Amino acid sequence: MQRLDQQFIDNQWVRSRGSRLLPVINPYTEEIIAEVTAGDTADVEAAVEAARRALPAWRTMSGAERAGYLDGFAEVLTRRRDELMRLSSTNNGKVLAEAGIDLDDAIACYRYYAGQARALDARQGQQVELDMEGVEARCYHDPAGVVGLITPWNFPLVTSAWKLAPALAAGCTVVLKPSEVTPLPEHALAEIALEVSLPAGVFNLLFGDGEGIGAPLSAHPGVDKVSFTGSNRVGEAVMRAAAGGSRGVSLELGGKSPILVMEDADPEQAADWVMAGIYFNAGQICSATSRLLVHEAVAAPLFAALAERIDALTLGDPLAEGTDMGPLTSSRQREAVRHYLRIAEQEELDVVRDERHRQLPVQGYFLAPILYRDVPLESRLWQEEIFGPVLCGHSISSEQEAIELANDSDFGLAATIISGDATRAKRIGSQLQAGSIWFNSDQLVLPETGWGGFKRSGIGRELGPWGLSSYLEVKHIVGPETPGN
Repeated sequence: MQRLDQQFIDNQWVRSRGSRLLPVINPYTEEIIAEVTAGDTADVEAAVEAARRALPAWRTMSGAERAGYLDGFAEVLTRRRDELMRLSSTNNGKVLAEAGIDLDDAIACYRYYAGQARALDARQGQQVELDMEGVEARCYHDPAGVVGLITPWNFPLVTSAWKLAPALAAGCTVVLKPSEVTPLPEHALAEIALEVSLPAGVFNLLFGDGEGIGAPLSAHPGVDKVSFTGSNRVGEAVMRAAAGGSRGVSLELGGKSPILVMEDADPEQAADWVMAGIYFNAGQICSATSRLLVHEAVAAPLFAALAERIDALTLGDPLAEGTDMGPLTSSRQREAVRHYLRIAEQEELDVVRDERHRQLPVQGYFLAPILYRDVPLESRLWQEEIFGPVLCGHSISSEQEAIELANDSDFGLAATIISGDATRAKRIGSQLQAGSIWFNSDQLVLPETGWGGFKRSGIGRELGPWGLSSYLEVKHIVGPETPGN
């Protein structure tokens, strides 16, 4: 059994100051496969000090030089892809094919921000067009400073890439706290940092839980910005902790995303996109399109097609070829989803598919894919994020009703529109309140396009040039026009 009782600080593995150890569990076998330190405030102090020492040299390095290190991360992840896929599946429970998508996503992200780092050099000192004669103004982009990055358990190596790559590209130094539930894949980031000879202190990796690492990192006066992905409850706590020093905060929080199936959609094709939007990663995805708004004209054939596809899903060993859906990542998360299933029983929701329709594996934190039909709008299952393989359907009779109900949510992270008319789908999309909107496709998440949400789904954006900007401060130098400049 692996024992992760060391922290990666200043390019060295050092014994954690924390005395508590937390079990790391394989969600398929339910066996303890490692123990990880819970970390301690003293670990945070040491890591932030190392990051602050490294900041002056790293921030003055050219973007092109920093890009070389980011390319190095991409190259090592590519070489270790198969190994890290299996490790992610073992620790997280996702099937190998999904773990492969994750690795490809992370690799593309490091390569994209290597390009952004190089392009940043050309943006420094650009002249601003002014109406006032005899005056010049030039714009510069400075790194935010030392940043604390806190990532969740559902997408190891992906969410960390979305934060770490732009932060390093911008010239920030980093203290990263991955989830204590899935520390094994993220452990490789420290190994990669050493392999590519990243300067000491630029990247520091702290293992631990919210009490030992997350809270003191969010409140540390030596941290200039905090970027967090996770639940609204914890995100709000991070924001409160960071408020004491008026530090910058980026939050990627919950979702209760809609998928709109219009009357001109092909029910068979629509069913494939609906399935991908909710049952990928066993529904443990912030952008899961868990609210199905289907036009009454195609509701019956769509629900029939969904039931057929749910019945065909193979649940089992995530490492086995042919498995479509693995277990949930933890017993705690399975119980959180079961809590909503008990509410559904109390509300007497109309069940199309649930655990009564299939036999689950005898081991592992499995839940059957769930499908409800005609869910009332006041139902808690319709309104609240469940974070599991639970799809709630509701019929609509018009395009305007679909738009209104799609927007009738506290969240606004994502949405999908399915229509036989692409122009119509895009028109509907322009009226939805969400950060990422797909039409007639799976959930394509690209490094060039932004990620983040409206309303309670968060603050700020990741990915694309917006992701880089979130780790930069804009500076203008203004004065008398200098001849020849």
